[in-house]
Amino acid sequence: MLSPQILLSFDVEEFDLPLEYGQSIPIGEQLRVGYAGLVALEPLLQEVRATLFTTAYFASQYAPALRGLSERHEIASHTYYHTRFEESHLLASRQLLQEVSGQEVTGLRMPRMRDVRPAAVLEAGYTYNSSVNPTWIPGRYNNLRVPRRPFREEGLLEFPVSVTPKWRIPLFWLAFKNFPYAYFLRLVRHTLRQEGYVCLYFHPWEFTDIRRYQLPGYVRRDCGPALVQKLERLVKDLGKEGQFVTMAEYVRNIQY
Repeated sequence: MLSPQILLSFDVEEFDLPLEYGQSIPIGEQLRVGYAGLVALEPLLQEVRATLFTTAYFASQYAPALRGLSERHEIASHTYYHTRFEESHLLASRQLLQEVSGQEVTGLRMPRMRDVRPAAVLEAGYTYNSSVNPTWIPGRYNNLRVPRRPFREEGLLEFPVSVTPKWRIPLFWLAFKNFPYAYFLRLVRHTLRQEGYVCLYFHPWEFTDIRRYQLPGYVRRDCGPALVQKLERLVKDLGKEGQFVTMAEYVRNIQY
């Protein structure tokens, strides 16, 4: 029997969130903030394995860094650009990420958890799609009828990010930033013990100082070094509960 599996993932992307709130931010700055977050996470990423859902554009700008990370971590697709999408980007991003990383890229996560046709994902050569948060977030999505656990849709393995078993409390990045640490840890531990795995996701740009941007307080809080320390604490605590594996490893070992 497998030990509990902890699937830690990061959406490695251009920091374009200020655009959602009407604040202009040059593409060069978007890239620099995203990369600064990766640098801040480097000590942690040397200790624990993760899945890095990366935009192809980001990878093209920081190819040596992504190539180095691919030696330890799974590189998966976050499509080509974070701000715009067309279906042709599915294959183009997968091809570029494979060229940069030297890995076979099998996983996809759509920016902002957008819907995408399963047939298009399969045609582009992916094995799984982790683009759904099976909960209700006002103003963003209502996925209370979506299965919490991995399921097949038109032949494609859909791999939701984790929520708690009963009330579907989301265990995503905003919950980590805003819930008291002890409460968040308790929710994650409960989910891990009930489900046998937990799938968590964050963004590297969170781990830089983003307080100067005109973003809601619930986004800006606990950013930068304080958040790095908080995540290090979470990784240490969860390491007592199970094993950190990449999503591709988990998919290979578990049949759905």
